[in-house]
Amino acid sequence: MLRHGAGKDKSKYMCGFVGFTGNIVNRDAVIRQMADRIIHRGPDMEGYHVSGEDRFDCIALGHRRLSIIDLSDGHQPMYNEDGSVVIVYNGEVYNFEELRAQLISRGHIFKTRCDTEVLVHGWEEYGTSLAEKLRGMFAFAIWDANTRTLYGARDCFGIKPFYYSRFADGGLIFGSEIKSFFEHPAFKPEINPEALRPYLTFQFSAMEETFFKGTYKLPAAHWFTWHEGQMHTERYWDADFTHKTDKSFDRCADEIDARVHESVAAHRISDVKVGSFLSGGVDSSYITACLMPDETFSVGFDSGDGSHKFDETSEAGELSKLLGIKNYRKMLESDKCIETFAEIQYHMDEPQSNPSSVPLYFLSKLAKEHVTVVLSGEGADEIYAGYEWYDETPGMRKYKKLPGFIRRGASDIAQHLPYFKGHDFIIKGSGRPEDWFIGQALVFTEKEAFDILRPKYRVGPTAREVAAPIYDRVKGLSELEKKQYLDLNLWLPGDILLKADKMSMAHSLELRVPYLDKEVMREACTYPASYKIAGDTKEVLRRAANKTLPDQWANRKKKGFPVPIARWLCDEDFSGRVRKAFACDAAGEYFEQDRLLSLLDDPAHNRRKIWTAYTFLVWHEQFLEGAAFSSHS
Repeated sequence: MLRHGAGKDKSKYMCGFVGFTGNIVNRDAVIRQMADRIIHRGPDMEGYHVSGEDRFDCIALGHRRLSIIDLSDGHQPMYNEDGSVVIVYNGEVYNFEELRAQLISRGHIFKTRCDTEVLVHGWEEYGTSLAEKLRGMFAFAIWDANTRTLYGARDCFGIKPFYYSRFADGGLIFGSEIKSFFEHPAFKPEINPEALRPYLTFQFSAMEETFFKGTYKLPAAHWFTWHEGQMHTERYWDADFTHKTDKSFDRCADEIDARVHESVAAHRISDVKVGSFLSGGVDSSYITACLMPDETFSVGFDSGDGSHKFDETSEAGELSKLLGIKNYRKMLESDKCIETFAEIQYHMDEPQSNPSSVPLYFLSKLAKEHVTVVLSGEGADEIYAGYEWYDETPGMRKYKKLPGFIRRGASDIAQHLPYFKGHDFIIKGSGRPEDWFIGQALVFTEKEAFDILRPKYRVGPTAREVAAPIYDRVKGLSELEKKQYLDLNLWLPGDILLKADKMSMAHSLELRVPYLDKEVMREACTYPASYKIAGDTKEVLRRAANKTLPDQWANRKKKGFPVPIARWLCDEDFSGRVRKAFACDAAGEYFEQDRLLSLLDDPAHNRRKIWTAYTFLVWHEQFLEGAAFSSHS
């Protein structure tokens, strides 16, 4: 058995882990190479565990750590008393003190006061029920040598990543990032032909199986066990919208304010400086005002026309000044963004064409120059209904005064007719979001995605086929809650949280998300739709935020993280680079090249389609043509 660690352990929280089963040649060296591939997740120290002799008894675990809290007794991998149970873990559990007390009362003996050891003893006491008892953000893997069982779990929202790849002989590779798998001799990177079609619509990898054939994401709110080559997964938590509160709107706003302050307080614990990301919107502004950090961080783009279409840094600066906080802001240069895009896709692991990944990468870089931990506002839109698609136009509200059976019948007919003026309006008016709503992103329509792909890659599911099993779990919910539920299970983990984790970890920066707390979600699920959409989106959150923020920030309209893609495509050098990519042999493997190139005839109209196809080709060059692994060797 090998147990090795380098450096004094100070890490309670963010990091990365790798692991595999099976007695391969040079397994000690392989596990180190895998961990080195994700050194950006934890550059400060490392630890390893290698044990076992036969293929179902062998385990190799590696851990990379980022120094956040000075806990000399928190070294990972961490063991139970006799060394038969060992864990690698990424995240934080907020209720670990409560769980620790329960475990001590049942006879468990602790050597440390860190949350990692609570998971070790929690597995011994609760088995697979452990995950449902945890409040926090986490991904972990626990090896139990007594039962030759590997147990792991991912947090309720999918804040922290967990990937795995299975082999025909029952072997398993797992870890925080897919790129580490490339260091394992049994991993053969091969594209999953079903992944490309839904990606073109969603802009992110929307399936449980990733872009690498045979490699999967452990879904949010799931645990798994692996025993003698057999893997089993189960969901342990779900958002429950079925129990509505009888509290008044104002009492709910008070409840939110208390809960958000509590969550921010739990997320601020650190022995290093904690800052916050700050845009001009209510979500990050509220978190900042609750946290009152020493420093905030903001980035934007110069719109080139004197407007602030791509820049909220002035609003962020104004709020920081009002709160007495130092604001660091940076205007991003287009050339630098374009030159860094391949690096961004390398850190993503899978193609991800949400343009906001670009400024988020540079925002994380800016913050890391000053702090090691930041708080951010992800999750508020999904929890409190902040997206404009959740609201309805006056015309739609008027149309919905018609009886439901008439609207649903009209929608059924419209779906089988060629497109006509009012076609989409009638379908959306059915009151059945499962007929049309696939989440916050819609780049290529399902037909456009099918038509632009070569036949070999038209085999993937449509966007609605991806969404259907999620909708099937909540058939009785309201229209708004169905939309929220879909986004909580698809858009949030697949896009928002993935880019937040990967872009922050690219710079060894820990990002914490106070809205995404199990107790925050439990309370928010009880609020009726009229509290969330009432003249504005996420109205009850705005009322809560207004207790801390001035009206100007509590009531500001959502702007997002706009990126000037259209302007970039007007640049001769960048448009030439895109055209070259679209004309290359790799593009011809996946796309009907004449249709792909025709998108460039009208870049202003097709900018998101161009960007999404280009993103895939940049990612493909990094991972399947080897560019990333030569530049990061």
